[in-house]
Amino acid sequence: MADEQRSIAVTLVAAGQYHDIDYARLELLKLLAEDERIRTRVVADYHDVDALTSSDFIISYTCNLVPEENEQQALKAYVEGGGRWLALHGTNAILQFTADGVATPETAPVLMETLGTQFIAHPPIAPYRVELTQPDHPLVSGVEPFDTDDELYLCRIHGDLDVLMHTHFTGAATGFVEADWPNDEPRPVYYINSVGSGEVLYLTLGHCRGHYDMQPVMDFYPTIERGSWEVPEYYELLRRAIAHCADGVA
Repeated sequence: MADEQRSIAVTLVAAGQYHDIDYARLELLKLLAEDERIRTRVVADYHDVDALTSSDFIISYTCNLVPEENEQQALKAYVEGGGRWLALHGTNAILQFTADGVATPETAPVLMETLGTQFIAHPPIAPYRVELTQPDHPLVSGVEPFDTDDELYLCRIHGDLDVLMHTHFTGAATGFVEADWPNDEPRPVYYINSVGSGEVLYLTLGHCRGHYDMQPVMDFYPTIERGSWEVPEYYELLRRAIAHCADGVA
């Protein structure tokens, strides 16, 4: 069978809390459908490790969805063995609502080392500028710096990341336990984390929330938020990332 006729098996993990997972899932499925080779399986957790690790590549849009220890090890081994994982927005987020604010416990080190970062906090949602760290890299080449009204992720970094895009933030991440971010250093927005012979592409953009997505914290959230899903550059980055993962299939 010729290479162009080979189907590509993708597992999309789309589940979690505090985000409009239905909206993100649909948008990602539409993008995946643009490549007729791609056959997508959608799951709501990481439990079926055999299906995950037999995929040609993985995409995740989650929040507060933590794989079990054996699942974390299987995902790490999958990437180490040459797999590609496109991880979006809250995949690296573990959230715990406390009297002192939102805590982000570091209870899944294998997962976060594989992803390359762990979400710690974000300032109140407000527009910010996304800059190119490596303007000649094929994944971002020709994409101009752009503004987005999204969650600006402040993360604990694990390993040596190949950062493609970044932003800047200095100040307070109000509402989070780790609220003080005084250092004026680049905050990764899009990066590659090489693990063994494989890689994780992590894009922190993509917040979205509807009226009913903050349950049980609140029954009705007053504002519909679409974040970078309203920015054309975000779709361009997603299309390129999907094509990169698909082209890497042997």
